[in-house]
Amino acid sequence: MKTIISNSLAQSYTYENYRSRVKNLLAEGKSSGDEQSDDLLHYSQLNETRMNRLDKTIKITPENEEQLKNLKSAYIWLVLSEGWCGDAAQLLPIMNKMAQLSDKIDLQIVFRDENPELMNLYLTNGGKSIPKLIILEKSTLDVIAHWGPRPTGASELIKNYKEQHGVVDETAKTELQLWYLNDKGVSTQNEIMALL
Repeated sequence: MKTIISNSLAQSYTYENYRSRVKNLLAEGKSSGDEQSDDLLHYSQLNETRMNRLDKTIKITPENEEQLKNLKSAYIWLVLSEGWCGDAAQLLPIMNKMAQLSDKIDLQIVFRDENPELMNLYLTNGGKSIPKLIILEKSTLDVIAHWGPRPTGASELIKNYKEQHGVVDETAKTELQLWYLNDKGVSTQNEIMALL
């Protein structure tokens, strides 16, 4: 497992570099990942706008900020993501803001489709759901915890919708985005902090 993690870290991106790579692909009319489609391109464009907004507006709660500033151990937060993923667009800006508040957190992002071995270690119910945060002890690369693809409340919303309607459609995606909007990143912060 450590070899897979090391290999993924060797091709990881800082948040800024990840954003640049996705933006450059969009300029070429492409989304990130192996699959290309008009839908994925459309989602990627929406997510670019969403992340730009969240980068400016997301706030870390005072309690979590305090905890982040007082972390004793050093961590690498390794995140599996893709530019077209709506959950990733909501959650990466939060993780980035959290990492910026602590000199003990090194946030690194890898593309899911470029790291199949790593993704296969962190499947959700057999699926390649992202984003997936893997919290590593920085000095040893031991896995402390993993989290994702979304906070509990958002997961419940999608699970319930799927049970009622048998499918995750545009209505479900809209409801999910509203959930994120109303939550303001607090659930994500609290759930991640509980792992540290």
